[in-house]
Amino acid sequence: MKILKRILLLLLIAFVAIQFVRPAKNVSTDKSKHVSTLYTVPAEVNTILTKACNDCHTNNTVYPWYASVQPVSWWLDDHIKDGKKHLNFDEYSTYSLRKQYHKMEEVIEQVKEKEMPLNSYTWVHGDAKLTEDERVALTGWAQSVIDTMKAHYPIDSLVRKKN
Repeated sequence: MKILKRILLLLLIAFVAIQFVRPAKNVSTDKSKHVSTLYTVPAEVNTILTKACNDCHTNNTVYPWYASVQPVSWWLDDHIKDGKKHLNFDEYSTYSLRKQYHKMEEVIEQVKEKEMPLNSYTWVHGDAKLTEDERVALTGWAQSVIDTMKAHYPIDSLVRKKN
């Protein structure tokens, strides 16, 4: 019994100690490189992006209360970094034309296949689940960005030639 109490005490001390080691928060108001600086983002699509995409795919995350508890915040930080590595709407205008084009193709594919938003995100954020109409609106917008790019740039600047 004494050993069990010591183990529990050590676990409690470790839990308290890790509360002081926090990752930097993903918070920025800089929209100077946002996708909307290049392409129109209709209000309906912006609402969808805000509720289902932006926490992991922009430089500004709205953190839930439990994000202040370790080790949860480390997991969230890793999740956000991974999401931004794949697509960051706040850095979109810095991407090459090919990457911009490809990222919109991926948006269409992953939203249609219901791979995005992630299930792990929608479990906690039930409002982030997309309705079929929202999926159509989001993929339609991404397709309109692709169509705009095709109209303004030569196709070989947008896609790699197959060897």
